[in-house]
Amino acid sequence: MSESWYDAVVVGAGFGGMATALDLVQRGARVALCEALNYPGGCASTFRRDGYAFEAGATLFSGLGEEQLFGQWVRRHGLKVEVDWLDPLVELRTPSLRLSVYRDRQRFLGQLFGLPGAPVRGLQGFFAHQRQVADALWSLFDEPGLLPPLDARSLLRHAARVPRYMSLLRWLGRPLGAVLEHFGLLRFTPLKTYLDGLCQITVQCSAAEAEAPIAMAAMDYYWRGTGHVRGGIGRLAEALVEAITRGGGEVLLANRVKSLAPESGGWRVVTRRGELRARHVAANVLPQGLLRLLGPSSEQLPRLVELGERVAEGWGAAMLYRVVRAPEGAPAKACHLELVQDEASPFVEGNHLFVSISGEADVGRAPPGHRTLTVSTHVPLRTLAGAAPEEQGRYLAGIQARMREGLTRLAPEWARDVRHELTASPRTFERFTRREGGAVGGVPRRAGLHQYRELSPRPVMDGLWLVGDSVFPGQSTLATALGGVRTAARIAANRWSLGILRGRGSGRGEAE
Repeated sequence: MSESWYDAVVVGAGFGGMATALDLVQRGARVALCEALNYPGGCASTFRRDGYAFEAGATLFSGLGEEQLFGQWVRRHGLKVEVDWLDPLVELRTPSLRLSVYRDRQRFLGQLFGLPGAPVRGLQGFFAHQRQVADALWSLFDEPGLLPPLDARSLLRHAARVPRYMSLLRWLGRPLGAVLEHFGLLRFTPLKTYLDGLCQITVQCSAAEAEAPIAMAAMDYYWRGTGHVRGGIGRLAEALVEAITRGGGEVLLANRVKSLAPESGGWRVVTRRGELRARHVAANVLPQGLLRLLGPSSEQLPRLVELGERVAEGWGAAMLYRVVRAPEGAPAKACHLELVQDEASPFVEGNHLFVSISGEADVGRAPPGHRTLTVSTHVPLRTLAGAAPEEQGRYLAGIQARMREGLTRLAPEWARDVRHELTASPRTFERFTRREGGAVGGVPRRAGLHQYRELSPRPVMDGLWLVGDSVFPGQSTLATALGGVRTAARIAANRWSLGILRGRGSGRGEAE
C-alpha cells in the first residue's frame, strides 16, 4: 500500500461500498477499497464452504435491466456477468395456497383475481393505485440524478413530475394496512399473506406496519429488472471489483480496517496491513460498526447512536445451507420459494422461509445433478441480545428445526436426499459477511414521517460518510448501490479536497 494520500478510502466491499468506489474511480479520484473478507459482496456475496458455493443470503436481485444501474454497469464496463430471467421468479406456498409471481404482472394479478372469494374490484383499485406510487418512486431509482442532493436541473424535472407524486402524498407516514383498509382488502387472506411475506423480505416488517409509499414501491420489486446472476451474486461483486481495479482503484481484500481517526486534512485509516490516509472515508458498515471503528471519536455522535438503536430493533437471520440431489422434474434454471407455515402467525422465527435454489448453469456450486439451497428466516435481534449463549443456542436450534419442518411440509421435493447441511446463526452470518451482529436488512421501514428525515447523503463527521442499507434509500442491493453512487457525487462535489479531481478533472463531466 502506498503511503501517499488517497482522495477516498472505502471501508467494506458490500454493494454500497463498491458503488461508491467505482463511481469515484470513474470521476478520476484515487481510491482504496478495503474489505475484511477475501471475497467481495457483503450480505450479497457467494461464499465457499466444504467444496460448495452458497449465496450468503436467500434473495433475488433487481436493477439488472439494460437501462438500470447494474445493467448499465455490465455494458459500460464489459462485466462478464450473465443474468437468467426466471419465470416464475418466486412461488409462494402455504398449506392452502400456491401463488406464482410471474414476470408478467397481469398474469400474476390474474391468479389473485381468480381465487375463491376474491374482491376483484377492490384488488383492481388497489393495484392500480399501487402502480402509480411505484412508478413515481422507481423512476428515482432508474435515474439517480433525481435523488438528493438536487441541482437546478433536477428540481425543474421534479416540478414537472408533481402530478405523478400526488398519488403518494396522502399515504406519507401511514402504514400499508391503512391502504388495504381503504380498498376493503383487510380480510382477503391470500393478499395479506403475499404482502406480509414480501414486506418482511424487503422493508423488514409486516404489511400492517410498513410505511405505505415505501411498501407500495417494494411491491414492484419483482418487475423491476429482477433476475438471477448465473453462478451466484458473487459473480457480479467480483466483476465490480475488477472494474474498480481497471479504473485505477486499489482493492485490498482480506484487509480488515481496525480503526478510523480524524487528523489534519482528512482521516487516518488503520488496517491489518498498515495505515492509509485519505481526505474522505466512506464506511459501508452498520452504524454500530462505525461507532466501534471511531472509538472515543464517536462520543459526540448522537445521530449515529440513534441510527444504531433503530437497526438493533430489526432482524438477524437463521440459515440453513443445503446441498440436495435435484428432484425429478426440477426446473433447469435457478428458482425461489417462499414458504409460510401459518398465515395467522408472525412471519419470523421459522414460520416464514425464503429459499434460493441454484440452477444447472450455476457450475461449480454443487456436484452434477445436485443443487445448493440457501434457506433463511428472520429472528429478532433484541431476543438474541438479551439471552445467554446457551439460551441462544437452544432458541436457534428450535428455529432451525422448525425450518426443516417447513421444508418437509411445503417443499418436500427439496427436503429429500440431502447430501450436506450447514446451519448458521446471526453470529455465523456475521462471520460470513462481516456484518456487525449478524444484522440483516438495515432499519425496518415502519410507518412514520421519520423515514424521510434524511434523503440526502451527509457526512457523519467532516469527510466521513456512512453508506449501506441503514441509510437512504434503503435495504435492497440496488438501493445500497444507488446510495453509494449518490454519496460519491457528494464527495466529488468537494473538489477543493480532492486533489486528483482538481488536478486532472473528473472524466465524467461535472459532479451531479
